[in-house]
Amino acid sequence: MSRTGSPAPPRGASPPRGASSLSAARRARELAEAVGGPAVDVLVVGLGATGAGAALDAAARGLTVAAVDAHDLAFGTSRWSSKLIHGGLRYLASAQFDVAHESAVERGLLMERTAPHLVHAEPFVLPLTPLVPRGQAALAWAGFRAGDALRLAARTARATLPAPRRLSAAEARHLAPAVRPEGLRGGLLSWDGKVTDDARLVTALARTAAAHGARVLTRVRALRLTGRGAVVRDELTGEEGEIRARTVVNASGVWAGRLVEGIRIRPSRGTHLVLRSERLGALPAGLHVPVPGETNRFVLVLPQGDGRVYVGLTDEPVEGDLPDVPAAPESDIGFLLDVLGCVLDTPVHRGDVVGAFAGLRPLLDSADTGRTSDISRRHAVVGRGDGVVTVVGGKLTTYRRMAQDAVDAAVTAGRLTAAPCRTARLPLVGAAPPRTLRALAAPRRLVRRYGTEAPAVQALATAHPHLAGPVLEGHPVTGAELVWALRHEGALDEDDLLDRRTRLGLVPDDRDRALPAVRRLLDGARDRPSPGPS
Repeated sequence: MSRTGSPAPPRGASPPRGASSLSAARRARELAEAVGGPAVDVLVVGLGATGAGAALDAAARGLTVAAVDAHDLAFGTSRWSSKLIHGGLRYLASAQFDVAHESAVERGLLMERTAPHLVHAEPFVLPLTPLVPRGQAALAWAGFRAGDALRLAARTARATLPAPRRLSAAEARHLAPAVRPEGLRGGLLSWDGKVTDDARLVTALARTAAAHGARVLTRVRALRLTGRGAVVRDELTGEEGEIRARTVVNASGVWAGRLVEGIRIRPSRGTHLVLRSERLGALPAGLHVPVPGETNRFVLVLPQGDGRVYVGLTDEPVEGDLPDVPAAPESDIGFLLDVLGCVLDTPVHRGDVVGAFAGLRPLLDSADTGRTSDISRRHAVVGRGDGVVTVVGGKLTTYRRMAQDAVDAAVTAGRLTAAPCRTARLPLVGAAPPRTLRALAAPRRLVRRYGTEAPAVQALATAHPHLAGPVLEGHPVTGAELVWALRHEGALDEDDLLDRRTRLGLVPDDRDRALPAVRRLLDGARDRPSPGPS
């Protein structure tokens, strides 16, 4: 029980039907309760993966929680990832063994316990072209074997992540038909975790937190933090007020230093290209493309299953003011196209790039490091003695451990009484064992996005046939998914729908073509009764 007397949810109990649903009405009600109301145990600022994870962690321990974000769920860095849930292989090369093991453990938890509907195994081929010397190939193979040892140490089942293996030239061509065949002597096949959509992972975290009693409040900007709460502004109305708290977790990522003095972040920009799938043809697997002149750096080709392919990513330092939505510079785009040109049978040109996105990594500043790619991906929890705890660094894969460490520190700082962390075994909204997911009466694509709620999304389309078709020709997102996002996932406007609940907005032309249909749905869908989440 928390200091305010809020009982923790019974272990193993499912939340009441509809308790996880986020909507405009719930936001307005809970914001009115939070501003000027009794102090909560924990106020979380930032609703990316780490902030939403911290809200869930604290609420699941029985603490009262409010979580705010100036924009939307997954508005910042969390939605700009490569969508990979890394097992820690890249950290072995720099002898960061603790970071590598932590990544492998967290990957296994997501794939087998907490989010198996959203995180699955993805195959990757490293084509052994003439530009990959045999020594580099041997080093990569040793790395893949070491990565499999990490899987074993993390106790992730072989059925979850298959073993790496060598490929003949014919097998490599079958799995990577876009690769230039001349001089191809084979390939290396490896597996890693991949999330269907990083923004959907954050949405699931926020909804699960809400199901455990957290108030999840988007469009609420923290103007000033103290150890006793924050002055906030409702970005929809302009009204200001105070949310009182016994302790505060600053999880605002690369912008953490705006709210807390003394936090030094060295941002790094990671850029991805968006291509149409037909431009590269069938891609049964992703690609690892070695960067010429680098021994342990790759560009990834990532098929998304929605008619698009992502190519990334860069690792470039960022100086000066930090924008809310970073732009992908032409220098990054040119670099990625050049690397692709080293291996593809038919080159990809600038005109083939239909979209691009960039995210800012919140790396800890260190005076003794050179390139941002050399900075450790370890996270840090920093307290300043007045009840404000800041969590920075890290990466998407380890959001849960970052959240756990931040809440541990907040419990200590606020002298709160709380249950132990439960999130390593707490399924997110929609999660179920693979056998249960396979048996659901819904399209596989919906199951990978909504898990056990997929039949309810499908039922919405069945009940309202005008919602059953795609919003945009050539893209699978349906009107029913947009209505579901408004009623249950906290979407408030067209940007939330296009840019985060779906990824239609990643391609500007697609965004423009989908906008009229989205606006029609917004006008007609908000107040209609709907079935609750399954």
